[in-house]
Amino acid sequence: MVTTKQRMTVQGGAVRSVLVDGDGFRSAQDIHATLRLRGKPVGLSTVYRHLQSLVEQGVADVIQSPDGEATYRYCGETTSAHHHHLVCRKCGHTEEVKARAVERWAAEIASKFDFSDVDHTVEIFGTCASCRGTAEESASTADEGLRPQPMESKSK
Repeated sequence: MVTTKQRMTVQGGAVRSVLVDGDGFRSAQDIHATLRLRGKPVGLSTVYRHLQSLVEQGVADVIQSPDGEATYRYCGETTSAHHHHLVCRKCGHTEEVKARAVERWAAEIASKFDFSDVDHTVEIFGTCASCRGTAEESASTADEGLRPQPMESKSK
């Protein structure tokens, strides 16, 4: 992979700041919208360039969301350890996970088919406890309206 060395600019710092402040993966469009709300005049193509540079430097990860959109997450200045992500479909909350079994499986498959210099990406999508709790509360509240209610007695 060819690493693009990009000089630190005000726009680049603003993109990095939005990414650092986030809790999960965010699209370039979402980052661009946040920058606009903060009054930062950064073009969308500039956002994409800076995100790609952060990925190439190893300080940000990029994955495809379930709907195919590229999303980005800040992983830290010294992230060099290979890791995977557990991502909430609803809110984007993300946990970094190490998966030694996946690493062993990838190495075994590569060896079996005589491949070398193998790389892989594994992302796991689900619903986090907070979103699941919110959904369960909403369903419970909705069910309340379906339950038979005691009839009020009319007295004369």
